[in-house]
Amino acid sequence: MNIEEFAKGNQLFKDYFQKNKESLLQLVKSGQKPKALFIGCSDSRVIPDLMLQTQPGDLFVIRNVGNFVPPYKPDEDFHATASGIEYAVSVLKVQEIIICGHSHCGACQHLYEEIEDPSLVHTKKWLELGEKAKVSAILSLGPKAPKNELLRLTEKLSVINQIENILTYPKVKKRFENGDLYVHGWYYDIETGKIDYYNAESYQFLPLTELVTD
Repeated sequence: MNIEEFAKGNQLFKDYFQKNKESLLQLVKSGQKPKALFIGCSDSRVIPDLMLQTQPGDLFVIRNVGNFVPPYKPDEDFHATASGIEYAVSVLKVQEIIICGHSHCGACQHLYEEIEDPSLVHTKKWLELGEKAKVSAILSLGPKAPKNELLRLTEKLSVINQIENILTYPKVKKRFENGDLYVHGWYYDIETGKIDYYNAESYQFLPLTELVTD
């Protein structure tokens, strides 16, 4: 049973907890003050803390299928992601938002496939949030472009679209325009471990390592 493996993992975590008890309990006493809101995909191969070597308390994480951000519409049903964004920005007052897409994304792949299974009714509705990226990729490369190229471009264009969507949230937009909040678009290659960031000035995804100064 997989559950036994998880139980063994928890036992190892208890050892980690004891070794780091002071800093972990400090998070309980003083509350969380994360450095960033990380919006990533639910894909089991995408592990924010492992990818960035962050510690407990560093990231406030929202994960969903496709790392999508529903635009600000209080009357819609996408409240889980929206409430997480609001809480991070208005209550925790994070100064950075990272929207991280990735290669070989199942959500983007299924934008090109018809979903007929009635049990996936919520998934089908949710994937509408990626439709704009699909259309843009097809317009850019053409409908007969190699599938792999279409998918990689769709994944990256989706990250840009999610940045546009998150800026429809009034508090996000206000803090962003005041220079009190920074919004980043990242793309994680699960085959290499490489992360690229979106440079809005050059309209390109560039290696994140370029931002390392020492």
